[in-house]
Amino acid sequence: MKKLWKLYTVFFSLGMCTFGGGYAMLSLLQRVVVEKYHWATEEELMDYYAIGQCTPGIIAINTSTFIGYKLCGIPGAIATALGFLSPSVVIIMVIAAFMKNYASLSIVKHAFAGIRICVCVLILDAVIKLGKKSIVDGVSIIIFLVIALLAVFTNISTVVLVVVSGVVGYVIYRFRGAKTC
Repeated sequence: MKKLWKLYTVFFSLGMCTFGGGYAMLSLLQRVVVEKYHWATEEELMDYYAIGQCTPGIIAINTSTFIGYKLCGIPGAIATALGFLSPSVVIIMVIAAFMKNYASLSIVKHAFAGIRICVCVLILDAVIKLGKKSIVDGVSIIIFLVIALLAVFTNISTVVLVVVSGVVGYVIYRFRGAKTC
């Protein structure tokens, strides 16, 4: 029970500090889950994150659930998911109660403009960290460039892009006999 409470409180604190959604939280999740508590390796976290993107629902909740499941099975998955979700529910309820009355104030508009900029930086930080670990050779550079171009210049679903890049990566690395990253 102590471990479940620990999972809940750690993911509650992550949920309190994570603004900007799943992409922005990756950097913080990496620091806490990988570096501080050693609950997962960087590779495992990237795998959980990638699967979390492909499955229905919120990336942050999905990733948290995978980590909790790895550590304590279904009770761990529930503890981490609820821990991560609880602050959002409280914060959204408070914001919803006051937003209607204060959304038009310039201070609120300017605060949200600043928050959006910060979220962009947090996402960029996560992308750079993921890129350093994932883009490791010529094949991965080519896959990255092709998928980046398709994502930016077409309306192809992100799920399709993830599945296609997974299949292409598997086929190329499998037949080259190389180790995957």
